[in-house]
Amino acid sequence: MAALLLDRSRAPVAFGRRAVPQLFEELQQPETSGRLRALNSLCDLMHDPERIYQTVNGGFLEQMKVLLEDEDPSVRTKSCKLLYVLTGHNIGRQALLSSSLLPSLSQLLDDYFYTCRRNVHRVLNRLTLLPAGTEALLSLVPKLMLKLKLQEEGEEKEEEEEVQVLLLSTVCSCSRLDPLPALNSDGVSLLGRKLSHHSSDIRREAAAAMMALSVSEHGKQQVCEEEVLPVLVDLLRDKEVEVQANAAGVIEYTALITTGKQQCLALGVIPILLDLVSKKTEEEEEKDEEKRRRRKALIMYSLRALTSLAEIPKGRCLLLEQLPLLVERSEAGEEDQDIRRNAQSAIRVITWAP
Repeated sequence: MAALLLDRSRAPVAFGRRAVPQLFEELQQPETSGRLRALNSLCDLMHDPERIYQTVNGGFLEQMKVLLEDEDPSVRTKSCKLLYVLTGHNIGRQALLSSSLLPSLSQLLDDYFYTCRRNVHRVLNRLTLLPAGTEALLSLVPKLMLKLKLQEEGEEKEEEEEVQVLLLSTVCSCSRLDPLPALNSDGVSLLGRKLSHHSSDIRREAAAAMMALSVSEHGKQQVCEEEVLPVLVDLLRDKEVEVQANAAGVIEYTALITTGKQQCLALGVIPILLDLVSKKTEEEEEKDEEKRRRRKALIMYSLRALTSLAEIPKGRCLLLEQLPLLVERSEAGEEDQDIRRNAQSAIRVITWAP
């Protein structure tokens, strides 16, 4: 009966603190099947923070470098999965950043095995949860953008949706720290093509990354030059609130420069933004904090964009006609304090007189 309960895909696990050292010893055996069994057992153990602590402090992590370069794709894939489980905890993320594994890990972005590439993207994305992780990955941004470019040009097969979302999310996190690596890699043009993707998750992450790029002066100019604004204006009508909010964020930043203001007005964005600001939805009354947060972000970005557009005469004239809508937002007693403050700022700019 005991034999029937034995899982042959996993290595036997020793008792207590001997378990982790024993399994890492088994990773050095020549048989691929033995290494895979040990990796499967380690993946199970690493859900326990105490085991992660033992792995990190015992210096076992450096042994993973050989496995990441293994000839067998199953070993490489399972090794990346083990790192993904490890990076689910802060101590694991810090340990990976302090190790010498990142160069070997980044090489696997080009692995021919899809599951391996997906696991690598999962690990990299988790590293961006730490500021140090984001900084460490900045040098990888040009490579990530190149992969997007090759996929667009058909030289590489387009990745599955999950991998594309992870890639865009990683680029977004890195670009918030420093947008230049992505901007210098034709980032605005490449991300602009993803804004029209059929997947709402990809549109959301592409718009979020575009917003990170548009914070810089160079990014604002590129958004105007690459004619991205028409697509962003269309996204203000997207069914997903997060996609709308990220698009409004890009418009807000781009409208800070004169060219951005002029292009936004030419596209007729003011009525759309006013509709987003004035429209009361069920999500604002929703008890779900996450839904309310998303809706609030959309309104805040829209109000700030309207404030910038009111700085030129044509924009001010259009907004003066619709002033009651903003006044209602600024005076509503039940309104969120941040939204009221931004509505009041918009009104001050719109009604300003020399």
